[in-house]
Amino acid sequence: MAFVNGLICRECGREYPTEPLNVCDFCFGPLEVVYDYATISEVISRERISNGPISIWRYQDLLPSDADDPVDIMAGYTPLIKARGLAKRLGLNNLYIKNDSVNPSFSFKDRVVSVAATKAVEFGFDTLACASTGNLACSVAAHAARAQIDAVVFIPSDLERGKIIGAAIYNPTLVSVKGTYDEVNRLCSEIADNYPWAFVNINMRPYYAEGSKTLGYEVAEQLGWRLPDHVVIPSASGAMFTKIWKGFNEFACLGLLDGVEPMSFGADQNTAHHPAVTTRMHMTQAAGCAPIATAWNTGQTHIQPVRPNSIAKSLAIGNPADGIYALRVIKNSNGSAYAVPEEDIVDGIKLLAETEGIFTETAGGVVMAGLKNLADSGAIKPDELTVVYITGNGLKTQEAVESVVDPLMVKPTMTSFEEALSERQRR
Repeated sequence: MAFVNGLICRECGREYPTEPLNVCDFCFGPLEVVYDYATISEVISRERISNGPISIWRYQDLLPSDADDPVDIMAGYTPLIKARGLAKRLGLNNLYIKNDSVNPSFSFKDRVVSVAATKAVEFGFDTLACASTGNLACSVAAHAARAQIDAVVFIPSDLERGKIIGAAIYNPTLVSVKGTYDEVNRLCSEIADNYPWAFVNINMRPYYAEGSKTLGYEVAEQLGWRLPDHVVIPSASGAMFTKIWKGFNEFACLGLLDGVEPMSFGADQNTAHHPAVTTRMHMTQAAGCAPIATAWNTGQTHIQPVRPNSIAKSLAIGNPADGIYALRVIKNSNGSAYAVPEEDIVDGIKLLAETEGIFTETAGGVVMAGLKNLADSGAIKPDELTVVYITGNGLKTQEAVESVVDPLMVKPTMTSFEEALSERQRR
């Protein structure tokens, strides 16, 4: 553990050893990984990163593992695409899409699970587990298969069929719970206290969450070692949102960005903010489950839990674990939060598909609708460099867009075809 000093409580600051822990036993605050940034600064460089694997493990110096053989199915280093059709439609001239839907199990969850699975193996666990809204179940099952350890994944019983199959194919023990994700998560918290399993988003959560930082690192590297003016991100628990911000600031403080001098992390090193990081962080949630966006837009400093009722099931976390920290990131970055009307989600999916040829899931529809709102309102100026994060693949939530299937029904004759085509054109 060359670059990890241990864990620290994000609330009271108490320190803990590098163990499978996630909650402070004094104040019940969440724990976070503490790094030895002084030593990291002596070894890390753009060249060292560029010479690393074409996966998240090119950033291993800033991840909580020094394993020689991480549990890696080649998550990360996904395309950053210059949007043309979408940019023209929205009146934005400098728009990029970070397409994380092409990860091995088709969502950004492969980043966090790769880190959590690697740590689980290091700690000697033989079972990987999770509470999931869908994408995480797929990724946990896939990484457990790669590591040749057991997997137990817990999902709400009303999950989309594509995500159920996407997890089941790897042969985990699949547990369908009659309840919301928050109820699934509470059950898993009880199970984690009684079974010696590595729950990636419970007892392994401090390590798991660090994988999302790579979404920040990659964008900076792919933009030529600079940061965007705006990022637009879908959010459920708030963890990915806060970790992308952390990744931007780590790169800035370590002197890896053009025109940005290194800066000491200071005593509160894990939440250091480099003044040169001016990226505005915009969060999008579905209106049917928007506890963080609601808190932000009503001026609250705490999150009021809600019961989810949204077609964006991957974002349906009514009691977000990192909600209050996400509010701080929005404030510190001069960002925003938007609750996307449910009726706009499918339109967002179709907009991305029709303009850029990318089929995203319902979470992507949420972020696209949020981007459109930001562009229409003038919050994003036409020439500002903007990155929108697409985190999951549309093949997992096909039910949401079944209405697009409307073929011309013809007989195998030219006359029939031309009559049907003419009728379609008239309509």
